[in-house]
This record gives sequence, C-alpha cells and structure tokens, in this order.
Amino acid sequence: MEDEIIRAANAKKGSPFLNTDQAAHYVSLSRRTLEKMRTAGGGPRFRKHGRYVRYHIDDLNEWSSEHVKTSTSEPDRQRRGHPDNRSARR
Repeated sequence: MEDEIIRAANAKKGSPFLNTDQAAHYVSLSRRTLEKMRTAGGGPRFRKHGRYVRYHIDDLNEWSSEHVKTSTSEPDRQRRGHPDNRSARR
C-alpha cells in the first residue's frame, strides 16, 4: 500500500494518469468500489489505454467536486437514468 501512495504522489508530479489502485487511494475509495462504479456508472470518468484502465487526475478532482455536501441531511444528487435512480425505472 505504501508503494501505491508513493506512486500516486509521483504521478501527480509527472503523468496525470493513475491506475485503479492509485486512483482509489487518491479519492479515498477501495479499488473494488471504483471497479463497481465503472460497471454500474456513477463513478469518475476513466479511459482505456489498450487493455489498461487509467484515471486522469482532473477527472477525479471534477468527480469529487461534484459530490460536495454542506450537510449530512442533504440528499445525494441522482443522475438521470442512473441505476440508483429508482423513479427512472417506473
């Protein structure tokens, strides 16, 4: 895990692209959570470089800033047509 932290820090200095482990650490989520978000939607934008998944730091920052809350009682913003939006299925 320490290696991933160092690699993520170095990536910020050089390449703006992070692999899934680095991106997960960057946004404080698990690797598995990001993988599920790639399948179900609702996660940060990602790119496929050949067979490799890469996250651009700007996309991670943008996704994170879209989830800013001012209160714990504030409802989550649901995306239209997102699988978690139950009313969209009716």
